[in-house]
Amino acid sequence: MKYSTSMAVAAAALALSGCFSLPAGPAGPQGATGNTGATGYTGDKGNTGATGYTGATGNTGATGGAGAMGGTGATGATGGTGATGDTGATGNTGATGNTGAKGNTGTSGGSVVIVPAR
Repeated sequence: MKYSTSMAVAAAALALSGCFSLPAGPAGPQGATGNTGATGYTGDKGNTGATGYTGATGNTGATGGAGAMGGTGATGATGGTGATGDTGATGNTGATGNTGAKGNTGTSGGSVVIVPAR
């Protein structure tokens, strides 16, 4: 029973300890900051390779001469002029017919007019 009483007291103390809260104590001193590790070296930059030479430029070929000009063809002969034909004979003019007799003009106001023949 001795254990049971001490257990009951311990359990009651534990249960009551959650009901009571005490203020926090002062903060402890800050720990020392660790040293930073050494920085590693960067490798050296390599050299640039040499630039190659440009090849020589080829020469331009010679210009060809102009071809010979062909001769002018011969001119054809001019044809002769054809003979002029004869003019045909002129026909005779037919005889002129006689003019018929002219009629007499009627009287006017009792006068008689005589018209001579032409």
